[in-house]
Amino acid sequence: MLDKWRVMIADDEGIIRDGIRQCVDWEGLGMEVVAEAEDGEEALELAVAQAIHIALVDLNMPIMHGMELMKRLREQLPGCRIIVITGHDEFAYAQESIRLQVNDYILKPAEPKQLMEVLRGVRDRLESEQRQSRHLEQSSRQLQKSFPLLRERFCQEWLDGNLSAAEIREQLLFLRLPPERPELLGIIRWRWEGRQPRMKETERQLFLFAMENIAAELLEPYSRVIFRDTAGLIVILLWDAAGERALAGVEEAVRTTLKIAVEAGIRHVEGDLTELGAVYRSCRVALAKEQPLSPLVRRAKQHIQEHYSECGLTLEGTAGLLQASPVYLSRLFKQELGESFGSFLTQTRIRRAAQLLHATDLSISEVAEQSGYESQHYFSTAFKKHTGVSPLQFRKGVMPGVGDGR
Repeated sequence: MLDKWRVMIADDEGIIRDGIRQCVDWEGLGMEVVAEAEDGEEALELAVAQAIHIALVDLNMPIMHGMELMKRLREQLPGCRIIVITGHDEFAYAQESIRLQVNDYILKPAEPKQLMEVLRGVRDRLESEQRQSRHLEQSSRQLQKSFPLLRERFCQEWLDGNLSAAEIREQLLFLRLPPERPELLGIIRWRWEGRQPRMKETERQLFLFAMENIAAELLEPYSRVIFRDTAGLIVILLWDAAGERALAGVEEAVRTTLKIAVEAGIRHVEGDLTELGAVYRSCRVALAKEQPLSPLVRRAKQHIQEHYSECGLTLEGTAGLLQASPVYLSRLFKQELGESFGSFLTQTRIRRAAQLLHATDLSISEVAEQSGYESQHYFSTAFKKHTGVSPLQFRKGVMPGVGDGR
């Protein structure tokens, strides 16, 4: 609460101003007369300078009429309460005062009791509004603190398929998230059951919290939400496809930093807003069925996802970096992932190229370079082989077999 409500008395007669000041128990009302004025122009200047809360205004004042003063006060101090004290008992004045949202209209000579009652009512309304404003500010601060939790709850509902497209858009706007579906969905699973049978729940929670922190740190530049679903899996929604490499690096970072075995699944999100749940369920099912990869294949896969833009990336170079035989790595890669090292690398590059073609204005040669291809010609040949259309046709939205000359 304010110490005191600031009051201004504006009347061209000094005896009236003195009378008003002396007949009211300002201290008892929690008020203080901080300004007095004998004309409208002076009153406006003092009111703004003192940021007054209550103005007692006479209508018939020199230089600036009381009605004009009230209009100007409404413009410059919209929260100021105005009480008209005048000898003009005219209905037209009363009507205009009401239009200007005057709080009360008292005729001279003002009776002290009536003036006290009016001022007490104005004070009560001011205090009520101040309490409301304080509660709203406090609620706003609490809401800001609760945003992470609200986002997590919303995303879980979204994944569960409980929201319509309109509800999703409304929540995205309210929670200050991008007004569209995320580009990528990731799930991190820690198979701790049976591997740490004596681990206390508090310790397990600390590990999960650390995993979330690692993910948040790696994905800091991108719009994202990181939370735990109802099964305790860490879910990551990423709105920026440029963060795919960072997302792919979360698994390795958790494993290296925390020295625990985790598995990650990543899905590209397509379709409309309501189809995110299907992508989530597909990723969960695949992750549950997926056999744990050997450390060698996991590191090779990670290396591809982090270095696919380097045109010199090869099976031999990766094997040498991982201190393994190229033949052994190739066989193990095919055995565990169901595709060759070269096929996985090509798919990773083509997927990234498609994202760049769709979301950026980069030239075809620049897309080729950022996707790990030495020349635009080689890139275009590989892209059409895997997608059925050329990079330029893909950018224009041409679908395979439609309008492409076939």
